[in-house]
Amino acid sequence: MRARGTRGRWASAHRNHRNHRSHRSRRPSGALLALPALALLLAGCGIRPTGVPTDFGGAPSRVPCSLSQPDVVTQTSRGVPVQAFLLCGASLVTVDRVVPVPEGAADAQRRLIVARGLLGQLAAPPSAAEQAAGYTTHVPAGLTVAGPRPKDPEDSLRLSTAPGGLDPYALAQIVCTLSDSAAAEGDGSVVLGGPGDVRLSRYACTDELRSRPGTTKPPSSEVTGS
Repeated sequence: MRARGTRGRWASAHRNHRNHRSHRSRRPSGALLALPALALLLAGCGIRPTGVPTDFGGAPSRVPCSLSQPDVVTQTSRGVPVQAFLLCGASLVTVDRVVPVPEGAADAQRRLIVARGLLGQLAAPPSAAEQAAGYTTHVPAGLTVAGPRPKDPEDSLRLSTAPGGLDPYALAQIVCTLSDSAAAEGDGSVVLGGPGDVRLSRYACTDELRSRPGTTKPPSSEVTGS
């Protein structure tokens, strides 16, 4: 009798323990119950839940002052490749251009043709791709350039507006573009003057001018004999 009673108590305790485990396994955890509510909350906010970790950074965008597909310019019989300085942000940056130059042009004629072509390129609006990347120009439309007067040095150029009367950004663009082209002597400087009796000066394009064209004046020195 004692053994039977002991076995009965053991069986009853085993059933109670098993029922307790079954009940505990069927009871959903608080975290699982919270998942549907969280999904509804995210959907209400317009956010789609995902199982992939997300980056909280902003969406990728075009890098300023960088052309994704720069134009490739090659020399042809109808023109030569040149570089023009445009503004992007607070600095001067180069873009590729082509200036038509006839074959067999004399040096003086070639110099003036290149200068006029570059000035026209600077005054023209940048291309759609360049504008999208942040490129601009301050060189005014209608600005012209002429060759030297009789007593001027042969490498001098005279603008229709005196250099001192130009916007600082425009002057920086013109100085850096012309000094780095066949319109100058190739020493990193260019001789510029204005109309009439405006005296000539030699302007240089420096790293500081390219970096801060709005606040830095191009180094200049007066040219004698003009």
